[in-house]
Amino acid sequence: MKNTPELRTWLNDFNLEHPLVIAGPCSAETEEQVLKIAHELKNSDVSIFRAGIWKPRTRPGGFEGVGEIGLKWLKKAKEETGMLIATEVATANHVKLALEYDVDVLWIGARTTANPFAVQEIADALAGTDKIVLIKNPVNPDLALWLGGIERLYNADIKKLGVIHRGFSSYEKTKYRNIPEWQIPIELQNRFPDLPLICDPSHITGNRDMVQKVSQQALNLNYDGLIIETHIDPDNAWSDAAQQVTPDHLKNMFVHLKMRKKEDTSENYNANLDNLRLQIDEVDAKILDILSKRMLIADEIGKLKKAHNVAVLQNTRWVNMLDRIVEDGAAKGLSEEFVVELFKAIHQESINHQEAIVNN
Repeated sequence: MKNTPELRTWLNDFNLEHPLVIAGPCSAETEEQVLKIAHELKNSDVSIFRAGIWKPRTRPGGFEGVGEIGLKWLKKAKEETGMLIATEVATANHVKLALEYDVDVLWIGARTTANPFAVQEIADALAGTDKIVLIKNPVNPDLALWLGGIERLYNADIKKLGVIHRGFSSYEKTKYRNIPEWQIPIELQNRFPDLPLICDPSHITGNRDMVQKVSQQALNLNYDGLIIETHIDPDNAWSDAAQQVTPDHLKNMFVHLKMRKKEDTSENYNANLDNLRLQIDEVDAKILDILSKRMLIADEIGKLKKAHNVAVLQNTRWVNMLDRIVEDGAAKGLSEEFVVELFKAIHQESINHQEAIVNN
């Protein structure tokens, strides 16, 4: 896949002075619900009205969407409000129906992105379309899989492409529904800066009270837009009730979200920034020296365990150490999430060193 300014052309066509906003209910439930939300969002910063028509559920028995009839409601919302419309597609038949009802924006969900066969089927069905096509990150934190889905669409001659960052699943319990893993979309953005990047704070948080904070984090990282689930009666929504906000809440968010400049050309700013970055470079070098010394100690532990035929992993020691480190980190202003992820990586590297010695 080539990085080309053409990828960003469709975003520039909106001629916005603020990030692109896609909003609407998680699921289309009734015609009245769809139209009421659409009219509430009309004449706001929302450019694209979204609603789920087919809802992939983790387990059977849940609400799986209203199906084709919901596309009629979306089309009517478009006619009455002038907003573009968007929905998720997971099969070639979904694509066929969405195109018949002139849906403007199609997105591929996280579960579908994780299946290359399904993405290829959708790419073939969309080949050559002038529709905007967005692809969410896969459920698991796999950048290569995400890029593979983008490439399949690009190779199908779909030029109006973009990506949606909705966070990644984890077996660990955190404050997020899906852990952001910000470094993954940042790496994607570094590789393809012309590919529009949109944040989905609704699915990252799973909690409407956190949506504004994560939206601001995304804007701080130069994201191009937001896709936010919005419902007139969130508590009684048929799906994902906890993460949907009201139209009024969304409009209030627009007032308080702050846009950041990508850079500042003033001499004073750049001089101060260069000085601070030099300090960071020096600290980073010290961190690497300390980590190297730690691994040398891990090597000695590996030799001792090998001599006494002791297992490499000592889980009780690890759990106790982690509890202590999290507490110490909090006292030093470091978040639990950061400390846990950092020391998990350090612990794994220590295990790798010890295993190399024990198995030699």
